[in-house]
Amino acid sequence: MSKSITGFSKLSKSHKIDWIVSTYFNNNPDTKNIIEQYWNSNFKLQQLHDEFIENTITNYYLPFGVAPNFLINGKMHAIPMAIEESSVVAAASKAAKFWSERGGFKAEVLSTTKIGQVHFMFHGDFKILQNYFKTVKPKLIEATKPITKNMEKRGGGIIDIELRDKTESLEGYYQLHATFETLDAMGANFINSCLEQFAKTFREEALVFSAFSKKEKNIEIIMSILSNYVPDCLVRAEVSCPVKDLTENPSINPEEFANKFLQAVRIAEVEPFRAVTHNKGIMNGIDAVVLATGNDFRAVEAGVHAYASRNGTYSSLTHAKIENGIFYFWIEIPLALGTVGGLTSLHPLVKLALELLHEPSAKELMQIVAVAGLAQNFGALRSLTTSGIQEGHMKMHLMNILNQFEATEEEKVTLIQYFKTHTATHSSVVQAIKNLRKK
Repeated sequence: MSKSITGFSKLSKSHKIDWIVSTYFNNNPDTKNIIEQYWNSNFKLQQLHDEFIENTITNYYLPFGVAPNFLINGKMHAIPMAIEESSVVAAASKAAKFWSERGGFKAEVLSTTKIGQVHFMFHGDFKILQNYFKTVKPKLIEATKPITKNMEKRGGGIIDIELRDKTESLEGYYQLHATFETLDAMGANFINSCLEQFAKTFREEALVFSAFSKKEKNIEIIMSILSNYVPDCLVRAEVSCPVKDLTENPSINPEEFANKFLQAVRIAEVEPFRAVTHNKGIMNGIDAVVLATGNDFRAVEAGVHAYASRNGTYSSLTHAKIENGIFYFWIEIPLALGTVGGLTSLHPLVKLALELLHEPSAKELMQIVAVAGLAQNFGALRSLTTSGIQEGHMKMHLMNILNQFEATEEEKVTLIQYFKTHTATHSSVVQAIKNLRKK
């Protein structure tokens, strides 16, 4: 039975590994080899990775791919993608090539406002609290000047602070709801530092506010934290072309394809069970670029899915229409991204990814990421409404199955050629391997 340990974080890296191997793997030498084979031979680079997080024992690799031919606002891009799922990069690349020959993608940032909140409890007269807030608001902003000084020089900073009454949802619950502009930084640390200073000043000034009773002076700060829901940090990306130009698959005419495509999008707009999978495919493209560029894909995921539910039902993030013979397909999505700070200046592959994208500003990166999601969704819907999703996906997944069965290079060449003209399923690939080996 495994036992607990005290002071694990204080152990050296090698001692951490020894404890894990002895406690959980019965001192199996293969376990230690697996852990150590992913270390980087460059000591300084490995040390850098070790210090990103706590209790590091090794590196966990994901493939870093590139999807070329993305024409965005008239500028050609090759988009970096870090992801483990087969067919994602291929689908994005295919969609990019398709639309590069039809005018490319158009993208624009609609707004870049980010949000943070001080959550507090107050049990007293709301009108007096409102008067107090009017008095203290300039002091809150003044108290953060040492924090906001550099951001303001670049054109960012605090946009506004509001007092919000949330007592209908929870007795005594109020917020300081603050909006920020953080420019090319994602801005989490900046926002949280400002919020904590707001909370400190707000509480201290309440103690000397004469209109408060003794009880009312005792404002209880619960927490101060940014929100990853950023409905006012929006980007829109779209493609369009005459319906007659939606030619590529000879098995379906352009008009039929366009109409099936529209119905597929409408189903995702009204049916949550479909919408979740529909949006998951969008996030395949978005997360891959967000991860490759050193941004927080968990924050993006949380904010995006909240946005997809903003009208009370979980719905599609993409939309489509046909007007006057023109096919339109677009996405409008909240993305709080940064191109400075965090891993952007530390992780060598993140720096390479941003260089590959022509050193984008945060707004430009928002556009690129939204386009990746739109392209991914177009590729998925095109397959679903024509040949089906499995044909292309399984052909891309073929190499994973072959590797599971430790196929030789000669076997891979033979089987890849075979499945160019045969349907690839897990069972059919396994049977083909067995048949080949019998020969």
